[in-house]
Amino acid sequence: MEKKDFKTLCVHEGEVRDTQFKGAISPLYMSTSYAFNDVDIKQYPRYFNTPNQRGLIKKISALEGAETGLIFSSGMAAISTALLSNLNSGDHLIIQGDLYGGTRNFVKKEFPKYNIEFSFTKDLKIPAFEEEIKKNTKGIFIETPSNPLLKILNLKEIGLLARSNNLWTMIDNTFASPVNQNPILFGIDVIIHSATKYLGGHSDICAGVVVSRKKMIDKIFQSAKNLGGNLSDYTVWLLERSMKTLYLRVNAQNNNALKLAEFLSSQDWINKVYYPGLNYHPDYEIAKIQMRGFGGMLTFDLIKDLQVKFFLNSLKVIKPSMSLAGVESTILSPKLTSHALLSDKEREEQGINDQMIRFSTGIESFEDLKNDLLQAIKKSK
Repeated sequence: MEKKDFKTLCVHEGEVRDTQFKGAISPLYMSTSYAFNDVDIKQYPRYFNTPNQRGLIKKISALEGAETGLIFSSGMAAISTALLSNLNSGDHLIIQGDLYGGTRNFVKKEFPKYNIEFSFTKDLKIPAFEEEIKKNTKGIFIETPSNPLLKILNLKEIGLLARSNNLWTMIDNTFASPVNQNPILFGIDVIIHSATKYLGGHSDICAGVVVSRKKMIDKIFQSAKNLGGNLSDYTVWLLERSMKTLYLRVNAQNNNALKLAEFLSSQDWINKVYYPGLNYHPDYEIAKIQMRGFGGMLTFDLIKDLQVKFFLNSLKVIKPSMSLAGVESTILSPKLTSHALLSDKEREEQGINDQMIRFSTGIESFEDLKNDLLQAIKKSK
């Protein structure tokens, strides 16, 4: 069969055919109870195999180049289930030091209950991962671009390091999305998304995704069906609907983010801009190799004289709001939201300061976004 283009996969892959009425979109099957006699598949929502669940995971797997996967009720349900299903008491996990605060908090709070060891790397260079490998190390967990500093990790080198030490690898690919990055192409084993973000894209659903080889997904499923983190079929249907426009949305956000990063870099009220698409970003060359687009996320530091809270409250188009990746532009303080669970020392070690702002670009006009930032800063001076 001829391989379909990414844009076509977004629209058509995994569609559930309406054989009864020939509708143009996937029908929604809301049933939580299905027949068990004389059937090929014993379908049950908690077993991740209802018609809408199977259709959606086929679409996402195709976009990531994976064999199959599972749809979860949140990104953290996906992360926690994937990790716990691959780690036992006495095992050790290496974790990228610079990553989403919720993941870091989960590891710190929950792993000790299961007697699972872990260590955070001191930086994102390969030697920092290599020096953490122990006899009981089982895997490596990474995130690139990182949240919120947009650091880029060399996926190919991490994949080679893991394979040479018989370790599995997992990546949170949320910030990049499948539009910009497919880690499987670089040797990463398990791809995780908070589908609440770019896959959903409209700030109205909460979901998570894990995709990988079938053998790995079968292993994760054994824990997933017991932990019960499946997603309702109505939300599955909404997510499948949203993903039809994934390519268009993310490319528009990529374009806005690059323009905004370049604009902010020229402003005297900005101390620093973090965006891998800027040619002076320390990881720009790596990003060019492993990313097709540089993403819709950027971070910047206001100069010390400006009050972050007053600046955020002065915005009119851009919304000070938690989460990210919706079609509307949103903005937040990592210290007060995404990384609030970290200690002051942990935030300092990651480079997160009080003046830092994380910006999720939407699909609005660049000029309107730029003017909104300018009018807000004018009020803040």
